[in-house]
Amino acid sequence: MIRLIIKKFIKNSENVNDKDVREAYGVLSGVLGIMCNMLLFTIKLVVGFVMNSIAVISDAFNNLSDLGTSIIAIFGAKLSNRPPDEEHPHGHGRYEYIATLVVSFIIFAVGLKLLGSSFDKILRPQKVMFSAVSIIILLISVLLKVWMFSYNRYIGKLINSSVNRAAASDSINDVYATVGIILGTLIGRFADFPVDGLMGLIISGLIILTGFNTAKDSVDLLLGAVPDPEIIKRINELVLSGKNIKGTHDLKVHDYGPGRITASIHAEVSEDANIVEIHTEIDNIELKVKEELGIDMVIHMDPVKQG
Repeated sequence: MIRLIIKKFIKNSENVNDKDVREAYGVLSGVLGIMCNMLLFTIKLVVGFVMNSIAVISDAFNNLSDLGTSIIAIFGAKLSNRPPDEEHPHGHGRYEYIATLVVSFIIFAVGLKLLGSSFDKILRPQKVMFSAVSIIILLISVLLKVWMFSYNRYIGKLINSSVNRAAASDSINDVYATVGIILGTLIGRFADFPVDGLMGLIISGLIILTGFNTAKDSVDLLLGAVPDPEIIKRINELVLSGKNIKGTHDLKVHDYGPGRITASIHAEVSEDANIVEIHTEIDNIELKVKEELGIDMVIHMDPVKQG
């Protein structure tokens, strides 16, 4: 379904290296997230009050935080696509990483709030009202969250978006949480201990863990994490594919945001090689790296003696 939606609403959707196309993907995923999470929040809040379940109400407010996440994702996509200026010569791509960090703070705060509510429910337990209709509605919400996980993961991989990857992780946590609520409600019919409060405790723990992991990933990107080993390997392979390249060293990769990665490397060439031929070959390698990996490559020639 997501592929059909993409084709309908994103022009030139296959050109994911285009900044405007990438922005359109971010906006589309954010709008879908707002619509889905608003629907889930409303449904779960009503069901939670009907069932008198703090776990369901907690899950509802988790969906409300997800709605805020989707709004931030839209702003992140818009801001990160701003062109370079005098103060930011490498563009504004890291706004996406900042947006992911803000999302993690929201997730973390909601988790802490719901943690307190769950403890209160354990200390002062109340009977949870079983309703077959409510259980069915919750199962439908699970299916919707599975779809949200699927499309966020798909878009996250397609455009290399940390925001979408965070949204996908949060969505699959919601699936686990809602399934836990359903199981807790069913078990609670036959148990005397506050299963509902315990399930709320587990849900809040999942939310806090997701917030922590999301924050860690975004901070790593902002500080400059070690590049993907596969990227390093492929860059070296492409450079060494040149017939006049004898070796490489000092590869440096700088991430200024998705689609805004620059790199430099020293390529060893024979000291008596034709400099014009080598220069042309290096230009072609830089172009190949850009086309395949989307990285702006700068290759420095290092003359070495034939040995």
